[in-house]
Amino acid sequence: MILLSCAAAAADLPRPEHPRPDARREHWLSLNGLWQFEIDAAGDGAARGLAHGRDLPLRITVPFPPQSALSGVARTGDYRDLWYRRHFTVPADLAGGRIRLHFGAVDYRADVYLNGHDIGGHTGGSAAFAFDVTPFLRAGENELVVRVRDDLRDPAQPKGKQALVSEGCFYTATSGIWQPVWLEAVGATYVWQHAITTDPEAGTATIAVDLAGDDAELTLRAEVRADGKPAGAAEVRVVGRQASVVVPLAEKRLWAPGSPFLYDLTLTLSRGGRTVDRLASYFGLRSVAISGRRILINGQPVFQRLILDQGFYPDGIWTAPSDAALRRDIELSMAAGFNGARLHQKVFEPRFLYWADRLGYLVWGEFPNWGMDYGPASHAPFLAEWLDVVQRDRNHPSLIGWCPFNETGADAATLQQLVWAATKALDPTRPVLETSGWTHTSPQPEVRDSHDYEQDPAVFRRRWMAFFQDPSPRLAVPARYGFGPFSEPDRGVPFMLSEYGGIGWSSGSGWGYGEGPSSLEAFYTRYQGLTDALLDNPNVFGFCYTQLTDVEQEQNGLYYYDRRPKFDVARLHAITSRPAAYERGESGAPAPAPAGLPHWRILLGGAPDGALNQPYRLSRDLKNAEWDRPDGDDRGWPEARGSFGAASWRHSSTEWREGGLVLRRHFDVSAIPDRLVALVLSTTAGIEIHLNGEPLLVRDRTRDFEMIDVTERFARLVRPGDNLLAIRLAAGGVGEPFFDCALLAQ
Repeated sequence: MILLSCAAAAADLPRPEHPRPDARREHWLSLNGLWQFEIDAAGDGAARGLAHGRDLPLRITVPFPPQSALSGVARTGDYRDLWYRRHFTVPADLAGGRIRLHFGAVDYRADVYLNGHDIGGHTGGSAAFAFDVTPFLRAGENELVVRVRDDLRDPAQPKGKQALVSEGCFYTATSGIWQPVWLEAVGATYVWQHAITTDPEAGTATIAVDLAGDDAELTLRAEVRADGKPAGAAEVRVVGRQASVVVPLAEKRLWAPGSPFLYDLTLTLSRGGRTVDRLASYFGLRSVAISGRRILINGQPVFQRLILDQGFYPDGIWTAPSDAALRRDIELSMAAGFNGARLHQKVFEPRFLYWADRLGYLVWGEFPNWGMDYGPASHAPFLAEWLDVVQRDRNHPSLIGWCPFNETGADAATLQQLVWAATKALDPTRPVLETSGWTHTSPQPEVRDSHDYEQDPAVFRRRWMAFFQDPSPRLAVPARYGFGPFSEPDRGVPFMLSEYGGIGWSSGSGWGYGEGPSSLEAFYTRYQGLTDALLDNPNVFGFCYTQLTDVEQEQNGLYYYDRRPKFDVARLHAITSRPAAYERGESGAPAPAPAGLPHWRILLGGAPDGALNQPYRLSRDLKNAEWDRPDGDDRGWPEARGSFGAASWRHSSTEWREGGLVLRRHFDVSAIPDRLVALVLSTTAGIEIHLNGEPLLVRDRTRDFEMIDVTERFARLVRPGDNLLAIRLAAGGVGEPFFDCALLAQ
């Protein structure tokens, strides 16, 4: 066994704690601290020989990104090519075994050189990676060089909330090494990865391991301790490079939110009675199951009071300044009455998950999918990195579900379904939500959610009580049109509001959702009204409030960016933590009857329908008396293709920023529909829609795209052959204007 000095864990090093509490070996060496550094603006560092033997001009403190103050560089900008260099000495008494070099995360492409040797590379800014560096080490001083390439303009690269310019809901980027770097000693054969599955009913823990290194006759022994006392052990002969062992537990003590008991686990590989490799870990005895509309934890319906946590820090950006800061964020959330978090658009480091395990805090694991193209070229790299994340984090009892995507459109459907299936195959023990908010595409969902930043508590309550009243799936909005909360109906599976609130409380020019409250008391009234609406709804298993802290200019946190409280935390706790109807077992809506979603034919297409989206005749004269007459003269009107709105709208085809519009479009009906006819509509302004000169629909505005049943009215007004759809959009409305519609039939 290699003996490796632990002197690097001295208190003067940044982030000196072991980076992987769930996969610890006794002998390891932190490589955090001061490194040489260069911003290679010309991208010619390789040609200049920076991979070996060249000093770099700057200094940076690893693991903090160069954009952060804690790095000592503190420069924002476009970091496409970076170089890191440092020297380290391995103790002279090393003998036998192997040494692995670990990187917690490097954003985005890393190439690693040791003593001039190219030892490998890694693509992906969130997953951990490691190399066996034993063949490249030498006695005395060793030179380690890392080249990093990070292009935020590359559509193949996931970015999450990172941006070159911090604005809106995008913030300062993180480039380069942003999680710890360390060496560890392993055996000639060693545990490469392990997966722990617990069964509370049987009182067992099953540990499956994958091995790396030499093939030889080995024994795997698993020993479990509870409160420092032996609590179970088992061993098995290893065949090949995989093994699995089942450990009966002497006593059953459950892990649960608010009551988190952890067992200690030691895995030992031996050959002929001699230890080859030893790994220390831990686990919690808990189960997650779905029953109807409920997600059960250890058989109990625990209401998930989640907070949106984006994991940004004023001085470290994506990297927490200390281990204590990771723990404190969880404690701040719990102090306000929350029992968990959505770890939003970022893969959080293992130390955060360790504290969630220790403190009994529920988390949903996410990935920074924003900023990437979902076309076929992105599928393999996305899937590879995501599955590395799942393998790294699947043993944490606090991690209660996976959600690899956030607010995606229909263009992500193929990749979403691929990732969902692969995630369930790798980890069948947790629910998987294929995307949070917007367009859900899984044909057989096990969980559903929605985002809703309505600020009127009464409207919010009515909307989500009514959502579960009509179980019929017949008027689900086809996925190609929209991303709103009603883009599909209740499916009878567990449902949560995974973003709500976001009430702005700015200390300057920052922003939040809706109009900011006029006083502290007005804030508490709104916060309680919105939260009570979900606590009183027996059909939702949880909520996620936006958000824990302010992040740069987005100032809708319950705490300021520096973690000072904005509000009376005890009062927030009382509002957030009160018993929910879901926990009390109050009866909810019945599960909808299974039914296939209908196939719709397009009578009139909208922008997402491509070639079937025929142009309109357009006028801005809202007083035109002939606007809806089939024989009205519109020959002088210009043609314009829908949809209409500001360029910021995803589907916008024709610019419309102000004033009202009159639109006319003829269409032919050769076969009059004899079943359903529906209008798919999205409008921010009041609208009148007439068919052949008679009113078909009058609305104030819609929420995103909605599916509206117009069967009865359409049947009375339609005629064989030529028909006219005339639309009058009022001036004004809410926010930037937008309109699009389609007419579908069965």
